[in-house]
Amino acid sequence: RALKNTVALSSHFICRSFGTKYTNKTRLDKILGSYAPYGRLARLDKPMGIPLLLAPTWWGAAIATDPNTFFDLKVFGILLTGTVASRTAGCVINDIWDKDFDKQVERTKHRPLASGELSLIQAFKLLGGSLSLSLLSMLSLNTECWKIGVAALPLMAIYPLSKRFTWWPQLVQGLAMNFGVFMGYAAVHGSVEFGKVLPLYSAGICWTMVYDTIYGHQDKKYDEKLGLKSTSLLFGERTKPILYCFSVASIGSLVLAGIKSDLTLPFYLSASVASLQLFWQINKAQLNDPENLYQIFSSNKWFGGIVLLGIVSGKNF
Repeated sequence: RALKNTVALSSHFICRSFGTKYTNKTRLDKILGSYAPYGRLARLDKPMGIPLLLAPTWWGAAIATDPNTFFDLKVFGILLTGTVASRTAGCVINDIWDKDFDKQVERTKHRPLASGELSLIQAFKLLGGSLSLSLLSMLSLNTECWKIGVAALPLMAIYPLSKRFTWWPQLVQGLAMNFGVFMGYAAVHGSVEFGKVLPLYSAGICWTMVYDTIYGHQDKKYDEKLGLKSTSLLFGERTKPILYCFSVASIGSLVLAGIKSDLTLPFYLSASVASLQLFWQINKAQLNDPENLYQIFSSNKWFGGIVLLGIVSGKNF
């Protein structure tokens, strides 16, 4: 029975993450029972954030791996565990700060804290557990990873607040979401070579500016009403031309990262494909259609995967 439930839950996550319709909407509740609200608070029913957070981390680990050497599955597994734990912590922190706003937004009003399904004390228990798991993951790597993880905590805490005082919360999100590139590199190499890693970090930040600005257009009418800020509101009708510029900056940074790390032709071919994926997103985005915007946002798992494949290929062929 336990195996059956595990397979069912995994199938649910995979289907949701890859945009496939999963017919049984109560699967999470059936598997987790009374703990299902904790699962929803951790966004286990909407796992799209996991590949977005994981991709830069694995990029860093892959680019640090020696040429013609198969990457260490144990290290990549630890990074996966730490990413899921960190993402859970980030979701909890976000919902603690935003619970009063979430009550007034159609898309978020049913979240466990906004709806009263869970209390703040229960949320802090989940936060403590996820941070502890994240810490254990870092400690199982090396000292440099532990330092990087601690340095990332302020960004994780500040992001939910940033929409209250700056028009650029998506930039803060980009700084936080892509910090894992340093973690991944240090996990394999033992330290961070900033000349190689900073271009990759820049590429991730610009990528985040694209997908999170598109995502933010879903809630723009509520954000405007509540006095919250975002690049979606700031860019307005100029959103698409500006996002094309961020896309070019992202791909340019990837190319620079490839040059710094002596990657071969397959990486640059993958970067070209990744650029087409970004341009496709912007072209197809209908900025006043929330359903379309979420589908476009969800397609970013392919961008992250294309870049990762390019790094691995550029290292070994």
